[in-house]
Amino acid sequence: MPGLSGRMSTVVKSKISKLLDRAEDPSETLEYSYQKQMELLQNVKKGIADVVTSKKRLQLQEQKLQQQVVKLDTQARQALAAGNEDLARTALERKNVAQTELQSLDQQVTELENQQEQLTASEQKLRAKIEQFRSKKEVIKAQYSAAEAQVKIGEAATGVGEEMADVGLAMQRALDKTEDMRSRASAMQELEAAGTFDDLTQLTPGEDDIDRQLRELSSGSEVDDELSKMKAELGMGSSTQGALGAGSGSESGTPSGEQSSDATDSGSDSDSGTGDTSAQNAPMPDLEPPAPGAGQGAA
Repeated sequence: MPGLSGRMSTVVKSKISKLLDRAEDPSETLEYSYQKQMELLQNVKKGIADVVTSKKRLQLQEQKLQQQVVKLDTQARQALAAGNEDLARTALERKNVAQTELQSLDQQVTELENQQEQLTASEQKLRAKIEQFRSKKEVIKAQYSAAEAQVKIGEAATGVGEEMADVGLAMQRALDKTEDMRSRASAMQELEAAGTFDDLTQLTPGEDDIDRQLRELSSGSEVDDELSKMKAELGMGSSTQGALGAGSGSESGTPSGEQSSDATDSGSDSDSGTGDTSAQNAPMPDLEPPAPGAGQGAA
């Protein structure tokens, strides 16, 4: 299916192009282009050197041929002067061949000189372009670096960069955990104040909130009962002391002088007797607190 294969090829190429665009660094690309242009300039220089070398070689051959032509011309003249016309003819024929080769070498040298001039001009133009590219390359790299730094600063200031986004997410997670821990601590304090949790450090049987309230209520009732009993006992002792004081006053029927003396004597006697009677009749309050198990056993 050519349509399916074409779509697959297009998708693969687009994916590869996207990956290459993401991995491509403009600074590195410009440096690579500059290096390739410098390599091209070096090749041009090498070509010029090769042309010049070939021209020099042809020029050396041309010099040899010129010397050979002069030599053959001299030999032909000598042979003709000696009367050897055939030898002079042979020398002239070789002279003509040498002159033909010399003309060909002249044409080749001229062509090489033209190539040398063209390559030299091309090398100068290429050098100028490379210098312009180098200057422009540095400007583009500086602009790209400045733009990249500006983008990073903007991302850091606005918090839209990847690193700042990670930092923001980490801070948000820390705040969320802090709020959770504060809520948990508040809930623990509230439950502990309500008595939901038992104190595991006490060696007592486990009890729930209702058992604890009932125990506090029973202990409070026992304390109230014991307090009422103590008040009743203290009230009976006071009434006994008042009745004894009234009886001692009614028994005095003597005259005033005798009454005063008798009252004095009876007062002293009544004080001592009353004190003894009240001390004997009034029960002493128990000042020591009851034992923890006494109230529960009485109940």
